[in-house]
Amino acid sequence: MNQLFLRAGTPDDDNRDYLPERIKNSDIVVNENGNNSQPYPERLCEFHDALTDDGKEDTWYEYIPTSYDPTKKTPLVISLHGGLMTGWGQAIYTSWTMMAETHDFIVAFPDASEGRVWCVQWGKWRFDGSAGTHENEVPPPGANPAPENAAENRDVRLILGLIACMKGKYNIDEERIYLQGMSMGNLMTALFSRNFGHLLAGAAGSGCASFTNLLFEPDGTVKNKGGHLPVWQSRPEKNDIPPDKEESLFVNKYNRYYWMKLNACEPLPQISIIGEDNMAFYKGEKADLVYLDIKNRDHGQTLDDAALVWNYLFSGVRRKTDGTIVREESNLPRTGDALALAVATGCGYAWANNRILPMTAAARPWRKLKYHGLDGGQRVRGEYCMVPLSLLADFFGAQLVYSEDTLTARMRLPDGRRLQFARGSIGCVIDNDLRSMYCEALHREGQLLVSIEWFCRYVYGLTVTACDGVVYATDHFAELSANMADLLRDLLQNGGALADFEALKCRE
Repeated sequence: MNQLFLRAGTPDDDNRDYLPERIKNSDIVVNENGNNSQPYPERLCEFHDALTDDGKEDTWYEYIPTSYDPTKKTPLVISLHGGLMTGWGQAIYTSWTMMAETHDFIVAFPDASEGRVWCVQWGKWRFDGSAGTHENEVPPPGANPAPENAAENRDVRLILGLIACMKGKYNIDEERIYLQGMSMGNLMTALFSRNFGHLLAGAAGSGCASFTNLLFEPDGTVKNKGGHLPVWQSRPEKNDIPPDKEESLFVNKYNRYYWMKLNACEPLPQISIIGEDNMAFYKGEKADLVYLDIKNRDHGQTLDDAALVWNYLFSGVRRKTDGTIVREESNLPRTGDALALAVATGCGYAWANNRILPMTAAARPWRKLKYHGLDGGQRVRGEYCMVPLSLLADFFGAQLVYSEDTLTARMRLPDGRRLQFARGSIGCVIDNDLRSMYCEALHREGQLLVSIEWFCRYVYGLTVTACDGVVYATDHFAELSANMADLLRDLLQNGGALADFEALKCRE
């Protein structure tokens, strides 16, 4: 591995153009809510030639690392730009060239056939015809309808031609050819993977999820010609594609289910939340799946997206000539957080260190209220998730003893600290000292419930993050995002069995 180095650029913070031409061959950088460009790579070269048999001239950009040795087989990444962008735009808005230089692989960035728009298929977001369907059947300006037969798709043939071209020019490792795309480039990556995935060792996409009617028949049967494939999906939390939040969660979920089914993945992933990056690592009998949701990020791709894809997935997978996917040690291990506790309001199961635990009572929301004010009303001073003391005792290895009437309880922690709780009291006695919790202890179903937020933060000093009624506690900085909250709720409300996914499993 070579030393990674960031080049300084000239900020253009007043820019409001989508992809200013003045950036090309300059050191100008543009920043917009995490979508950050790097200075134009010095070794990025532009090429023009006909990549398909129709004779039409294509444009693409290549980055060959300084370490390239023509006597050694070298991995290849093809990276597809988003709609209204270019190949060089994809190069500067990603870290693929930096990863290529650091990890010794070649990367190519083609321009779409139709100007700046890929020839992708369009259709309905939902495949089940359920209420609230949002249709997005109008392609961007300049887009032409894609043929149903992927082999006739101009851009599919362009990608095939570019792979053949790169293999003719360089000593490409045929077992390590990868495809990645952003937004419309992600749609194109998914289209290619569903039909020609057997030619790839891995695929990754950021931003826009595929239309579900392209993934499933109306009865839920999976559509696929390319076979199993290691796949990475990045879904920024504020992606807004589709624009309705519930619709977006549905589409993202079934894009995930699609590859889980094809790759014969286990329903329970390893979950790791590091800062804004919410990752779920699925182990598959045939191939693995990585799902990433990025907190507080809009549609697009983060600068480190390529680094995450390469280090967690592409660096550790290859496809043998007989089609077998081989797992090797990736640069970063696909393992979940070693210490993590998560609950979802209304659910009777908890996520505990990457396994499912039943709870003696469902987690429930509770409001701390201020009332009896001069105006006679009430105000909400906090909203918390209440969980049974038994869950906290089991997770942290504590001893829990209830009074005979179950209205009070004592807890002894492994480090010797002693806690005491009582129904209706906001107080907690800790080693004969009194401390206030966020809100009073509840008595439900013959047991006491307290705020998981307070207990994990105050008693153990953990990071606690919440989103959409799901609470996640861990021993490092983490911010739970909407898609990961939906994924966790999906697991916790069914005890780890994905009801919808199980229904799909019988539809071969």
